[in-house]
Amino acid sequence: MDKILVLDFGGQYNQLIARRVRSLNVYAEIKSFEGITPNEIKENNYKGIIFTGGPNSVYDPSSPHYSKDILDLNIPILGICYGDQLLAFMSGGKIVSAKNNSEYGKTELIIKEGTLFEGVPSNSVCWMSHTDYIKDVPEGFKITAITKSCPCAAMENVNRNLYGVQFHPEVTHTEYGMKILSNFIFKVCKCHADWKMDDFAKSSIEKYKVELKDKKVLLALSGGLDSSVVALLLHKAIGKNLICVFVDHGLLRKNEGDYVEQIFKNKFDVNLIRVNAKERFLAKLKGVTEPETKRKIIGKEFIEVFKQEAKKIGNIDVLSQGTIYPDVIESGKGKSAVIKSHHNVGGLPKDIGFKSIVEPLRDLFKDEVRAIGLELGLPEELVYRQPFPGPGLAVRIIGEITEDKIRIAQDSDYILREEFKKNGLDKVANQYFTVVTDTKSVGVMGDARTYGHTLAIRAVTTDDFMTATWTRVPFEILEHISSRITNEVKGVNRITYDITSKPPATVEWE
Repeated sequence: MDKILVLDFGGQYNQLIARRVRSLNVYAEIKSFEGITPNEIKENNYKGIIFTGGPNSVYDPSSPHYSKDILDLNIPILGICYGDQLLAFMSGGKIVSAKNNSEYGKTELIIKEGTLFEGVPSNSVCWMSHTDYIKDVPEGFKITAITKSCPCAAMENVNRNLYGVQFHPEVTHTEYGMKILSNFIFKVCKCHADWKMDDFAKSSIEKYKVELKDKKVLLALSGGLDSSVVALLLHKAIGKNLICVFVDHGLLRKNEGDYVEQIFKNKFDVNLIRVNAKERFLAKLKGVTEPETKRKIIGKEFIEVFKQEAKKIGNIDVLSQGTIYPDVIESGKGKSAVIKSHHNVGGLPKDIGFKSIVEPLRDLFKDEVRAIGLELGLPEELVYRQPFPGPGLAVRIIGEITEDKIRIAQDSDYILREEFKKNGLDKVANQYFTVVTDTKSVGVMGDARTYGHTLAIRAVTTDDFMTATWTRVPFEILEHISSRITNEVKGVNRITYDITSKPPATVEWE
């Protein structure tokens, strides 16, 4: 199997780059620039290397750098953004500050020539984000594209198979970004499109048949897509030796618990234990308002429940989790900032009482997980249902969590999902839900004054969940949803619609 190395220099789109490569059916893996040596790169037989972007300046002593030996491995390299500048710097070029000519956002790209641009129009839109630029390209390189403000938007040294682009081909805003990446992967690196999700599913099942043979595995089954895929994958690998503990913490969507039990216990005959722990969780969360504290409390309680169930069962060797790549990134990876912790990544006690942890989906993105789910035979309704966070409605209830707020969150979410499905918006928005804010306001109902909760509706469109735009829902549909919620959900008298994209916001509110 051909592999591409994405060498991580700290940019925000590193995982997206790997995802784009994988979408071309070529396997990509991410390694920190600090975590792999040139010799290790050579030994792993990578067909190509991508230097990622980042916010740094190559002349800053504290910025990430790499050994120049990588240029002599005879492996094609593509530098993106900071990676482009670093490639130029390592090869002897000159990089200077753009000062008043910085470029951010959509920019017209003017192509002169070049291998990367075969099949790409001479004028198109790209996505720029830089304050430095390459003033003088290194010896042996030539400029292959420019913009109005950037004299070197792309460069190449065909003889050494070294290529660089100042813009971001991996983001959807770059019109021909996938074509550019495809040219590098297939024309330059000579890769074969020999990696597919069904290969991953089959190889994972065979892998865990061997690794987990005769071992008892306890899975944190939340009922969401990620843990559901792990449940079925491991069930196919080790059968009844997988014990799924479904913790109903009272913070699930309306009728969620019964649905999960019906699918896994009745349809797939998975070894499932349902634990009704609502009172336990609510007691721990009483008076807690800070989002990170909520998440860590819930994460810790999950593990404690697993421990207790493990003691009842006896002889449990392995804990399995439905961790996926965005969970790891947002919880802080390496030098990355913590955006928000996830209960299956952050907040876990050091001694969890198991010999090891298995996370089959840790390196995958949400759409890849969906593909595996379909391959394994999960119902489409489950595979394409709305993503649901591990902490459940706790992150959709701002402030203290109460029984009344849970009722409001469940009933309003049910109405929203019903209306989105009826109007075909469930095929447009990739995630949508209601948020019970901690704000109350004065209203009037039946000629009487009310003082009720303000509810927010959140709907986003995305293909990777690393970035997202707010979904343009027709006003008449929003009006109808607002009318239904305020009339049918007791305690709500005001509805707002969140029109913030990610970034600057996250998809969830907490």
